[in-house]
Amino acid sequence: MRLIGKEEIENIAIGAALLGTGGGGDPFVGKMMALQAIEENGPVKLLSVDEVDDNDLIVPSAMMGAPTVLVEKLASGDEALKAFNALEEVLNKKIKATMPIEAGGVNSLLPLALAASVGLPVVDADGMGRAFPELQMVTFYLHDVSTTPMVLADEKGNSMVLNTVNGKWAEDIARAATMVMGGSVMNAIYPMSGKQVKASSIYHSLTLEENIGKVIKEAKANKQNPIEEVLQLLGGFKLFTGKVTDIERKTDGGFVRGKATIEGLDQNKGEQCYLEFQNENLMAKTDHEVLCMTPDLICVMDTDTALPFTTEGLRYGARTTVIGIPADEKWRTEKGIEVAGPRYFGYDQDFTPVEQLIRKAGK
Repeated sequence: MRLIGKEEIENIAIGAALLGTGGGGDPFVGKMMALQAIEENGPVKLLSVDEVDDNDLIVPSAMMGAPTVLVEKLASGDEALKAFNALEEVLNKKIKATMPIEAGGVNSLLPLALAASVGLPVVDADGMGRAFPELQMVTFYLHDVSTTPMVLADEKGNSMVLNTVNGKWAEDIARAATMVMGGSVMNAIYPMSGKQVKASSIYHSLTLEENIGKVIKEAKANKQNPIEEVLQLLGGFKLFTGKVTDIERKTDGGFVRGKATIEGLDQNKGEQCYLEFQNENLMAKTDHEVLCMTPDLICVMDTDTALPFTTEGLRYGARTTVIGIPADEKWRTEKGIEVAGPRYFGYDQDFTPVEQLIRKAGK
């Protein structure tokens, strides 16, 4: 167990933006909520997975909806608390800790804000090791943990409890409800025992995000290349360097969908890279080859500052470096690829790991 304070939050926010692969919501919003909660209530206890009792009730907390909506419709902070209180009433059991549902964007930081407000610890783990757009795209689901009962709560005071037959039904019904409730909600979801958390989660997510933030800051201070340092930390690959020349983005069905075109610079001069996203970056390719595909991570960094871009923050003229990071091995299983691989998102090709694509391209 250790304490998470303001400095740790600042570093986690940088790492969350990177591992969010463009999605997960703007981490700045979650950072400000977490900083305010810590200012008012003190630091948060961060538990390693092995410190969780097998019989404890652990519930992830998260925002659901299109990331662009959250930027304009800020959460008050009360929604997550209402969702937790409602779920405790349904389950007739006290929640012992919360955790992120994903390692990315605002959803890495909201559990810390909630935990500081109510005095709960946070488990240093998550269900993705990155961000994904749909509720069933978590390692909990891969391990047959039930999505429901789950509670959705909005800023107007509305809340609802869902019990569904599987995670895909939970996604479809909750997505429709989210649209009616203004495009974004807070939820309490995947209630688990400590034993289930140990079996199904991806460990040390918040610590990894914190380390990413540290590495970028320290590399800058030491006049090193922060992007190269991040690649070394994560075992990643530089895919493309260029300037954004076009971006199409729309909110559709509760998701931000779109495509960015990057004109190559330096070693990629004369080429173009195309990023396709649904909240998160799903496919990176040129006119001749695929560079990286879901469930592996496609992250876009500012070439000059090394800070990550979200899909809603990507702008015309931005100088970018696109990197690819191997996904956690849970996602490279047959079930993982079925749930979040390229064919699920409508791409007519089988998943190929980023390291194989790099070798094939001779990079």
